[in-house]
Amino acid sequence: MKVLLVGGGGREHALAWKLARSPRLTRLYAAPGSAAIARLAECLPLKGSAAIVEFAARAGIDLTVVGPEAPLVEGLADALLARGLRVFGPTRAAAALEGSKSFAKEFMRRHGIPSAPFAVFDRIEAARAHIAEQPGPYVVKADGLAAGKGVSICANRADAVEALERMMVRREFGEAGARVVIEAFLPGEEASYFCISDGTGYVTFPACQDHKRIHDGDRGPNTGGMGAYCPAPILTPALERRVQESIVEPTLRGMAAEGRPYRGVLYIGLMIAGGEPRVVEYNCRFGDPECQPLMLMLESDLLELLLGAVEGRCATQRPRWRPGAAACIVMASAGYPGEYATGVPIHGLESLAENETCAVFHAGTALADGGWVTNGGRVLGVTAWDASLQAALAKGYALVGQMGWEGVSYRKDIGQKGIAKVRSVGPAGP
Repeated sequence: MKVLLVGGGGREHALAWKLARSPRLTRLYAAPGSAAIARLAECLPLKGSAAIVEFAARAGIDLTVVGPEAPLVEGLADALLARGLRVFGPTRAAAALEGSKSFAKEFMRRHGIPSAPFAVFDRIEAARAHIAEQPGPYVVKADGLAAGKGVSICANRADAVEALERMMVRREFGEAGARVVIEAFLPGEEASYFCISDGTGYVTFPACQDHKRIHDGDRGPNTGGMGAYCPAPILTPALERRVQESIVEPTLRGMAAEGRPYRGVLYIGLMIAGGEPRVVEYNCRFGDPECQPLMLMLESDLLELLLGAVEGRCATQRPRWRPGAAACIVMASAGYPGEYATGVPIHGLESLAENETCAVFHAGTALADGGWVTNGGRVLGVTAWDASLQAALAKGYALVGQMGWEGVSYRKDIGQKGIAKVRSVGPAGP
């Protein structure tokens, strides 16, 4: 099969790494890909949906796999389907679950899916008045896509008003912040839950836990994600069944009933408190960096799983997962998530020994003068599997210690909540 992978970040590098191992694959393309992905696929400088569709039609692509959210929200899947081409990823109407937080919140309210109380505002005056009337803490969200950074958790009214100013007045997230959602703060512990759906049936993945804040101890501003691990023991088998019954299945039924059948990856951000799961957000793609450890945990053929969703066979698929655990540690540029320099030489990367149990996925790198340099805020996702979470993290941090660059930063506490929970209640399997 000829496969075209859309995207070029760390998530797409992990997907390319796994797709390249499929016995069904004959040729892998990536658009735009990256210097690292070019070792696995032929990279193409295609810009925009029209160019991608034309290439897929001309080259006889059997399946297009869309990695990032923006092309899906803009309707790339619709354009491919209109040409009779197969695509893994939701249509524009279904991708609204991520593309519009107000749509997602109102959808959850219509279908009785547990989430935080909320209000939606197009005018900052009304939003300020709402904050003045409500007790904190507050969660202020840009309605549209903001690369995972459009959420501010505000302890007091002054911080919440400042978040509104940044989104609605200064437009730090562009048009994505023209409308905002203000939610009540949900206490608890977060988890990321993924499934692949064909519109009715679905296949689940081991639960993950992401680390959004830049500094150890969950301090500092939100990022696109500084690390992740799976399986996350916060989601016990009994709690996972609750998530499926009260969230996953009502979501898929509701989307189908509203004429928006969901086909692709459904990412459900959960907040768990007192044994009760509630939805923080939906995303319409694999998480980044959650995708990286998931690919190491997956023993089955990823391409076959994706085809199952496209062909309506999710209900009969039974993916195989490795025992043990996997973890990803993100190495970032100095200054991230604010301003940062690029072009900084990376040392030690070429000498690393990678295999099926450890890999370094490139989120923001480039080749210059024959060597790797930084080319983004999040630069590398160092990912490892082992028989236990503690062993996987030890392996991953050992790899981190073998490379670096001037100003490199990374969290040193990835997975510690999971290790503590395993010690207290025992391991949870996928």
